[in-house]
Amino acid sequence: MRVRCQWIFAFAIFTCGCAAFPRADGNGERPKALFAWAVGKESDEDGNEKGSENAKNGKASEDSQVQRQPAQSGREEPLASDRPDFTEASSTVGKGRIQLEGGYTYTRDRSAGVTTTGHSYPETLLRVGMFADWFEFRVGQNFGNARTGSPAGAFRANGGEDLYLGVKLGLTERKGLLPETALILQTTVPTGHEDFTASRVNPGINFLFSSTVIEDRLALGGSIQMNRATDTLRHGYIEFAQSLTVGYGLTKKLGAYTEWFAFYPSGAVAPGIGPQHSFNGGFTYRLTPNIQFDIRAGVGLNRQADDFFAGTGFAVRY
Repeated sequence: MRVRCQWIFAFAIFTCGCAAFPRADGNGERPKALFAWAVGKESDEDGNEKGSENAKNGKASEDSQVQRQPAQSGREEPLASDRPDFTEASSTVGKGRIQLEGGYTYTRDRSAGVTTTGHSYPETLLRVGMFADWFEFRVGQNFGNARTGSPAGAFRANGGEDLYLGVKLGLTERKGLLPETALILQTTVPTGHEDFTASRVNPGINFLFSSTVIEDRLALGGSIQMNRATDTLRHGYIEFAQSLTVGYGLTKKLGAYTEWFAFYPSGAVAPGIGPQHSFNGGFTYRLTPNIQFDIRAGVGLNRQADDFFAGTGFAVRY
């Protein structure tokens, strides 16, 4: 009950700080978010109006001048991907745009004499901008390959995971020190292999936020999630998740990040399920404004989390 009250209180503060749906400005530009901050400065220190920038993978630091002056430069604003870190981007792809993301992850964990290795691929996520710049439809599909070995024998599992569906709503653009925010309404549906499916619909919500600390160099972001999950005994429970990420702009094309994320199960009855804390970091390289490659690696910070994981991937915007 305490956690629920904190969420309601935080949402009430956020709602009070936002004005109604923003209309197009004098230049006829479409609104990129559902709300506009009712407080905070309208411009930065140089007198330029602040736009929304992403605080992960160094995205906020690479092309801020392009974002502020798209008409003068004629250059396209670079993509903002939901990978490779756990924290999704706080921006949407924009109306009429399609973005495809994918990759591969290797995991390894050893506990009580049992070693588990896993391969996750292709981690496909299709993001489609529809209706308005602040609305994004999302569909994801993935396959898993896991092997568990112990002195008693080995077990293998291989097959598709449950289909992921969702919509991302851009809530606010960044305004001074106030963050860019977004909300994802998401669910999985039981379409996966018997070794990976939850056998039921598991809905959830994901609140995202990001802000630039040092223009072109340093940005912060994070997420707060609440999802329905299913344990190994097919018992449903609520899983809370939280993350904080720091993005670094190394060059105009190369970005980096470090991140902490955690899961907090509530109501699970299967043995061995508990809070998981992990730390990871990685790099992104933007070949063009519409093509990005990434690499990452991380470690678990407690017994319940995977000991080690690493992966690579890409994002392409059309």
